[in-house]
Amino acid sequence: VSAKVAKIEQTVTETQKTVETVKQSTDKVLQKTDEIASVQQQQTEQGAQTQKTVEAVKQTTDALADTLADTVAAGQQQQAQAEKLQATTEQIAVSIDTIAKGFAALAAQGGAIAEPKRPDEFYHNARVYELSGDMLNARRSYLAFAGFDVDAIDPYTRFATLLRVQDGKAGAREVFGALADKGKALSIKLVHALQFEDAQRLQKLNTFVAANADFAPAYFLLSQEFSEDRLGFQALSDKRSEATALTKFLSYEKDGGLLKYFVDQTQLADWLDRSRSRVAALGDVLDAKRFAPTLTPMRSNQGWSMTISIPEPATGISWRMGDSGPFTETGFLALNDQTTGKPMPNPSFELPDSTAAGSIAIKYLDIRGRETGPFDIRFDPEAALQQGNKQILDQFWTSWIAFDASGNRGLVYFSQMLSYRCAIKAVHYGLNGAALDKEIKMPPCDPKDPYAIPYDYQPYFKVADSVKAMSVQVTYTDGTQSPVREYKRQ
Repeated sequence: VSAKVAKIEQTVTETQKTVETVKQSTDKVLQKTDEIASVQQQQTEQGAQTQKTVEAVKQTTDALADTLADTVAAGQQQQAQAEKLQATTEQIAVSIDTIAKGFAALAAQGGAIAEPKRPDEFYHNARVYELSGDMLNARRSYLAFAGFDVDAIDPYTRFATLLRVQDGKAGAREVFGALADKGKALSIKLVHALQFEDAQRLQKLNTFVAANADFAPAYFLLSQEFSEDRLGFQALSDKRSEATALTKFLSYEKDGGLLKYFVDQTQLADWLDRSRSRVAALGDVLDAKRFAPTLTPMRSNQGWSMTISIPEPATGISWRMGDSGPFTETGFLALNDQTTGKPMPNPSFELPDSTAAGSIAIKYLDIRGRETGPFDIRFDPEAALQQGNKQILDQFWTSWIAFDASGNRGLVYFSQMLSYRCAIKAVHYGLNGAALDKEIKMPPCDPKDPYAIPYDYQPYFKVADSVKAMSVQVTYTDGTQSPVREYKRQ
């Protein structure tokens, strides 16, 4: 019995272990099942999100396709408009060419047309009536021509001249204002701008040019605002503005590019002749480097005297050392400038001898009070001292050598060269036509006191009575050499 009981207990124990193992396996299966369910749920959610993304992409693609179609259509429309505009432009050019030819033929015939119908006939009659003094009919003919809205410049400039004579600028401005409101021709609008006064006229011309950059006649008319005839006296900036506008106008002459703006070709020829003549007279005024202020430093024992050269009459000059800070005015001299009629600006200022190398800015006011500059000029005290000394030596070379000065027979003095030795690297000489094989040894340059002769240095040397002539050549610190100078003993 005990053995059976023990066997039963063993069986129960093993059964319990088996049950426990099955339970653990069941738990793992349940856990795995939960994980699988979770993954399936995530996949389901991702699938839904992917479907939404696909639908959004499809909508975006459809929108892009619509936009592309609209863009293509707009491009085609713009191309069609451009082609239409080009055709219209060519048609206008042909029309003006036809009018010009008709006008030329009528001008050759002379006399007024009894029943004018075409633009060239009305313009022809206007000119005929104008020459005969019949200003009323001339005015009517010009107005009739303007009614065709022909975009040619010369009929309207002539009409404006007639109106200014009869009605003054205000009357001309009123008439052309009405024409500009009704018509589309740029020539009418341009001539309307010319009927204003001074600054307002210039402002309107600049506005017109900015809006119609390829309308060639505007540049000739703009140039007249800066001309000597208009201003009386031109500042440098006026000359540059005139030259710039005329150069631009002449650039359209290539391939007959100006013909389409003129009915009367003789008017175009006149504008071209005047433009070429003025551009030639203005020369290289557009070269800014040739018309900038210059600065000439001159060293003294006390410091630097800086002389300013301005390329045109000025009404004020100021300067500044360095790249920042306020400018200092040079003041005025006690006399008037005959060109400007105003006090003459002082063209110089002083700097201490301790001034270091740097940049000096110069600016000035032109005859109309417009500020020009600043111009930056490099100042190097050492180079300026050498250059200034060299200039004096070259200019006054006859004083380099003095034989028997002050009755000191047999002595050759070279005091002048000694005083300006800061520009000298070497001095070689020869006697009585011999080779330049002798040298005058100069003491070193003293930048703090450049013109002083050292107390222990003799500015002369002795020569025999047989010496009748002396040849001298100076080698400067910049490497250049003077001509060989000849000195005769008296």
